[in-house]
Amino acid sequence: MSEIVLIAVLGLVVLAVGIGVGFLLFRKTPTQVPIQSEEVQKLLENAQREYERIISIAREEAQRTRQEAEEKKKEIEQMLAQKRLELDKREQEIEQRLRSVEQALNHREQSLVQKEQFIERRFEALERREEELYKREKELRDLERHLERVQRDLESRIEEIQELEEEVQRLKDKQLLELQRIASMTLEEARAEVLRRAEESARIEAIRIAKKIEDEAREMAELRAKRIITTAIQRLASEIAINYTTTAVELPSNDFKGRIIGREGRNIRTFELLTGVDLIIDDTPDIVTISSFDPLRREIAKEALEKLIEDGRIHPARIEEIVNEVKKEIDEKIKKTGEEACMELGLYDINPGLYYYIGKLYYRTSYSQNVLLHSKEVAYIAGLLAEELGLDAKMARRAGLLHDIGKAISHELGGSHTDIGIELCKRYGEPDPVLNAIKAHHNEEPVRYPEVALVCAADALSAARPGARRETLEAYLKRLEKLEQIVKSFKGVANAYAVQAGREVRVFVSPEEINDEEAYQLSKDIARKIEEELEFPGQIKVVVIRETRHVEYAK
Repeated sequence: MSEIVLIAVLGLVVLAVGIGVGFLLFRKTPTQVPIQSEEVQKLLENAQREYERIISIAREEAQRTRQEAEEKKKEIEQMLAQKRLELDKREQEIEQRLRSVEQALNHREQSLVQKEQFIERRFEALERREEELYKREKELRDLERHLERVQRDLESRIEEIQELEEEVQRLKDKQLLELQRIASMTLEEARAEVLRRAEESARIEAIRIAKKIEDEAREMAELRAKRIITTAIQRLASEIAINYTTTAVELPSNDFKGRIIGREGRNIRTFELLTGVDLIIDDTPDIVTISSFDPLRREIAKEALEKLIEDGRIHPARIEEIVNEVKKEIDEKIKKTGEEACMELGLYDINPGLYYYIGKLYYRTSYSQNVLLHSKEVAYIAGLLAEELGLDAKMARRAGLLHDIGKAISHELGGSHTDIGIELCKRYGEPDPVLNAIKAHHNEEPVRYPEVALVCAADALSAARPGARRETLEAYLKRLEKLEQIVKSFKGVANAYAVQAGREVRVFVSPEEINDEEAYQLSKDIARKIEEELEFPGQIKVVVIRETRHVEYAK
């Protein structure tokens, strides 16, 4: 195509040169115009013919080139069509491969899911197997302990038999001597002596039999009680709250201390008068301490002080307004807390009038143990124990929650919290088991319902739980001293020691004054006297120890 364009351009150049030459010749020789015009005419004709020839050649060349271009275009179109077919075929092959890959992946995924399910089933089977092995191991341990206990019993029985044989032999010898002595007695004296000895022997034997029966019954009862109590305790995760006598409130800056004190101390006096707390403002930066034995007063003071700090206006009138507002809010909060406690325990039929007193227990403490949390814990434990024993769990929870309800207002009215609790529950129509639980958990009246017995047990468990209660060192020492004095007051006691933080007392008796049977009876008498004369949390184990030592020196 470029060659045709070049030829056409050359023809045009030649034509233009011929025209230019003819024009120049015509202007330079005007006298020879006829001759030159003919030559020019010839040149023009020649140029015209040359031009036409060149144009013809160019057209032919263009036609040929166009034909070649069309042929090439057809070839290219054919090639493109073929390539397109090949591409479609290739695309189909790729799609087929993708489908096969997807099918393989789906199959692989299904296989993996099946394997995962199989592994999960195997894992569950292993877990079940592990649980079975653990149960068997536990059974084996229990059986081993039982066998050890049986072995110890057999060994003790063998020792007892040997001791009895020795004692029989001694008795034979003694009886022989006695017969020799009795031979000189009258008939009435001999009969009286025989009856006295028979009575003493029967009494000793009765004590032994009673001790054996009591030991077996206590062992079975303790085993059953421990299982029930541990099952109930394990199902409960109780909340722990420790109350202190001070509360710290942070200040935005140390400048607020002067504003809280006020001119001539008017603000702080008004605040302390309205809330009943002591505000301690010392050198501690950005801190004000609220001191009071009453948690409710501390809470009211804390909320009011925080609102005053946030408001910024601190003067007597504003303090009084804020304190009254906070007291109303705290009353609503107390009522809501009591309602939430009842809902949490599933006690929906409690009179709403009791909600306020139940919620108020949150702001009372007993040996630093929060009374509301203690009551909820007692309710939960009593309910779980009732479920284990097939009793009325709801009534047990109800009695457990309300057994200390009198503590909510006992500090305001004065008097025993049990008497106040009885009056309060009677006013709101509580059933008799609840009233019995209020009195019976302090041994002020006998237990009349099995659910009440569970409440008393749950109350002892909650109070005796490690870390639940605290008492002052002075009261603790006095309690231990009184415990030892009670034990030492019995005849035949050589010494006594309170151990295990007062939960066990070990009594050493004189073997010359007290025999084994009397030592057994002494342990029961000591336990009874401790229950009558001493107040203590949980229970106290009484261990009476009688031993005989024979010492000799080899020289």
